[in-house]
Amino acid sequence: MTENRKHSRVDSIYLLNYVHLDENDNAIMQGMGRTMNVSESGIMLETHVSLGKNETIDVVLGLQEEMLTIRGKVIFSRAAKYDMYQSGIQFLDIDDSSFHFLKLYIKAFHKKSAKE
Repeated sequence: MTENRKHSRVDSIYLLNYVHLDENDNAIMQGMGRTMNVSESGIMLETHVSLGKNETIDVVLGLQEEMLTIRGKVIFSRAAKYDMYQSGIQFLDIDDSSFHFLKLYIKAFHKKSAKE
């Protein structure tokens, strides 16, 4: 199978907060999710609720004492085991500072998976 991703993904399982936004950027739902993998361009998020394609969400990532909110668009969503849903989220318009934080977040996953 040919890989079409722009950036390689790192498997990860971390809890995070997300905020589902309406078309006017108003928060309409907030929840907890679990990252399944992450890359410089997006994240696979597992949640208890289905997220619709093209919906906008803010994903809140945490690394040590730092937290970062990254806006993303749902590219796909599918049912998973145990009444869960997995959604592919493409990050949107990341500034340089946020991109640097994201790279540190991904690097932390590399270190964790190397230990396992």
